[in-house]
Amino acid sequence: MIKIFKLKNIISIKDFERSDIDYILDEASKLEDIAKSKELSDELKGKILGLMFFEPSTRTRMSFETAMKRLDGECIGFENSGSSSVSKGESIADTAKMFEGYSDALVIRHELEGVSKFISDIVDVPVINAGDGAGQHPTQTLLDLYTIKKEIGSIDNLKIALIGDLKFGRTVHSLANALGLYDNVELYFVSPNELKMPQEILHDLDQMKMSYTEVSKIDEIIDKVNILYVTRIQKERFGDINDYIQIKGAYIINEKMLKGKDLIVMHPLPRIDEIDSDVDNTKYNKYFAQAENAVPVRMAILKTLIKNNPK
Repeated sequence: MIKIFKLKNIISIKDFERSDIDYILDEASKLEDIAKSKELSDELKGKILGLMFFEPSTRTRMSFETAMKRLDGECIGFENSGSSSVSKGESIADTAKMFEGYSDALVIRHELEGVSKFISDIVDVPVINAGDGAGQHPTQTLLDLYTIKKEIGSIDNLKIALIGDLKFGRTVHSLANALGLYDNVELYFVSPNELKMPQEILHDLDQMKMSYTEVSKIDEIIDKVNILYVTRIQKERFGDINDYIQIKGAYIINEKMLKGKDLIVMHPLPRIDEIDSDVDNTKYNKYFAQAENAVPVRMAILKTLIKNNPK
């Protein structure tokens, strides 16, 4: 049976079927050797990727650049809105149309939800959402799933705890939706009351008949799970700094609490203090491997979208 990838744009993980995710994960596994070597593939030779990062980013932007260059393509773009003509008053629509003329695909990061979808509706080249406010981060989810499959062997039949900022954390929103496509996955949402998983995500999971439990303490679930997926408390999402200070440091993972446990620890990074550095040199640490997996996964995304939608 010939596998195909049906999406032109990657805006929300909710647009995916399981077969679409599996397609990208399979492609990523084929590209992993190239991603880790100093050799280049010529899959996207002569192609140009437009990077429109209105919001600061390190890992996402650099991994997209690395992925494109490993495929022998080039990148153009800006790292923040202050270095684009948006700072002069140009509309996002006009900036996007200009980039469309120069690029074979666009990668968008913006602090407002819905911007990537808006841009995908006005341009003809593929658009990839690299994070929109507290909304979605679908390519992070794809590399998270790739990491899980690579480290554990399967995504089905797992018990996974999502910990920390579940209200504003776009990575956990996308990941929860994606895990609903797999078989017999149980989720545990660990957060302070102020940062619980949004009702719309819980509604989606209810519709998918997904099993989940909300708790406030890590020790309630640590002996039950295969994965601790940890997120930072995001200072930039709080309107009142005092609210942030009260919650900051609510959940900290250290080596002592992991001793004897059969699980792995993941984190989309950057971390602040939610994973102690004493976990870094243990078998539990998979967050650095997770970051490294961004390159083959984003290579697979770029290769698939650009080749399926030639300009």
